[in-house]
Amino acid sequence: MKPINLGGHPAYQSQLIKLLHQYYPNAFVRFGSTLWDTIGKFFSMDLTQIDALMYDRYSFFGPPPRLPSDMIRSIMLSLVMKKTSFTSWSEELKTNPLAAIISGFHPDDTPGVGTFYDFCSRLWLSNKDNISDHAQPLKKRKVEKPKKPDDKAAPVEDITVEDLIPILEQNPLSTDQPYARLFQIFNEVFLKHSVDLGLIDLKNLVLSGDGTEVVTSARNRYRKLCKCSDPNCSCNRWYSQPDTDCGYDSSRHKFYYGYDLYMMTAADSDNDLPVFPKLNRASMHDSFGLCYTYHAMKAFLKEINVKEILLDSAHDVMAIYKFCQKNSIGAIIDLNERGGVSFKYKDTYSIGKDGIPMCQAGLKMTRDGYEKKRMRYKFRCPNVQHCDGIHCEYTCSDSPYGLVVHIPTKENPRIFTVPARDSKEWKLEYNKRTSSERCNKREKIDYLLENGRHQSTKMWYCRLYCIMMCQHLDAWASAGATTSLKEFFAQAV
Repeated sequence: MKPINLGGHPAYQSQLIKLLHQYYPNAFVRFGSTLWDTIGKFFSMDLTQIDALMYDRYSFFGPPPRLPSDMIRSIMLSLVMKKTSFTSWSEELKTNPLAAIISGFHPDDTPGVGTFYDFCSRLWLSNKDNISDHAQPLKKRKVEKPKKPDDKAAPVEDITVEDLIPILEQNPLSTDQPYARLFQIFNEVFLKHSVDLGLIDLKNLVLSGDGTEVVTSARNRYRKLCKCSDPNCSCNRWYSQPDTDCGYDSSRHKFYYGYDLYMMTAADSDNDLPVFPKLNRASMHDSFGLCYTYHAMKAFLKEINVKEILLDSAHDVMAIYKFCQKNSIGAIIDLNERGGVSFKYKDTYSIGKDGIPMCQAGLKMTRDGYEKKRMRYKFRCPNVQHCDGIHCEYTCSDSPYGLVVHIPTKENPRIFTVPARDSKEWKLEYNKRTSSERCNKREKIDYLLENGRHQSTKMWYCRLYCIMMCQHLDAWASAGATTSLKEFFAQAV
C-alpha cells in the first residue's frame, strides 16, 4: 500500500510525548541534558514531506508500509547512537523502548533488518545495487606511490583536466542518477530549511571542495568468468565492488581500496555544512573529482550561484582557473610548486609565486591598486615610492613618477589572482578552506562513515546522505531552531 501520514508531524510529536510518559514517567529526573537535547532535535525535525516524496516508490497493493519519515528518522538516530549495522540497530529498537519512541515506532512494533534494507532499495532509483556492472575487464591502471611523503598520487586518467572540462560543458551530466531521490530528500527537507534559517546562502555561495578516502575493504576482490589459462587475459572479471578501486592515502601514507568521496562544503557556513557529495573511484585525482562533482551539483542545483571556490594545491591546474574566470567564480587555490611558481614576463621582468614582478634591478615592485574595468594590477617602482630599506641607483624611467607595470589577470589567472596572493584578504579567504577538513571529520570520525562495511554503492550513498542530514540537524540545534523538550515535558506532567 501507499504510505499515508494522516496526522503529519503533530501526530509524531503527540505520540512521542504520550509514550515517554507511559514508559519513562520519571524521565525529567532520569535523562541527562545530552539525551534531552537529542530528543528535542528529533522532536522538532519535521520529516512529513518525505512521505510525499516517496509516495511513488510504493505499490497500491499489499500491507500498510512503515512511513518513510519514520524510517529516515530511525536511520538518523542509529547514526547518532553510533550503530554501524541494521542488524545491531534492529536489536536496539527491540530492547530499548526509547530508541523506538524517538524513531516514531511503538516499542512493541519495531521494524526488522529486512525492512531497513527494503527501504534503502526504495531510496535507490535502480534495480542494480551499484552504478557499474559487476562484470568488467581486468583493472590494469594502478596508482603509483608519490616520491615525496606529503604529495598526492599522480592522476591515472586517460585525458587531462583541460580536455575534460569542455566535454562536461558540452554534455551536461544527467540528473537521472540512482541517488537522485536521496538528494531530492536531502535538498527539499534539509538543505532548503538550512537556507531558510540563514545558515547557507545558495545565491551567493562560497564553496570549499576536497576529496577524502573511504575505505570499503582490505583488498580488491574479483574472480575470473572465463576458463583461460592466462591469468592476465583480457576477459571480464566479476568484481564484488565494481565502483571502487585502489587509491593512495597521502595523509596515512598507504594504499587503500574503496572510494574517493568528493564533498562540496559551504565554507561561509559556521557549521561547515555539506552541500553536494559524489563517490568516485579511489584512484581518481582530486582535480578530476572537482570537475565531475561540480558539474553534477550544477545539474541538481540549477539555482545555485557560486561566488568563490576554495581548493588545495591538488587543484592547481590552469584549466580550473580559466573555468572559474569564465564563470565569474573567484578561485582561491593554493599553489603546487611542481607546476612552477615563477616565470619571465615579456622577457624583462620575472614574476614570483606571490604574483609580484621584479624590476630590472632585482627589487620587488610595489602594488598600487587594481583596475577592475581593465582587469589588471598596477605596480610601481619601489625606489620612487620610498619604501623602507630600499635605495636604488638604477634609473628605470625618465619620468619622476617612476616605472609602471600593468599585469592583466587574464594572462595568467593562476599567479595573478583576485584578491592578490600576497594580500591578507587572500590568506583570510583561503583559511576558510579548512571547512572541508572539519566536514570530513564530522562524517568519518563523529558519524563513523567508514564503519558501515557495506558491499554496494547503494548502501554507501544511503549511509552518506543520512549522515549529511544529521549534520544539518546539528546545525539547526546550534542555531537554536529546535525545541527544548525538557521544559515542555515538565509542563506536560
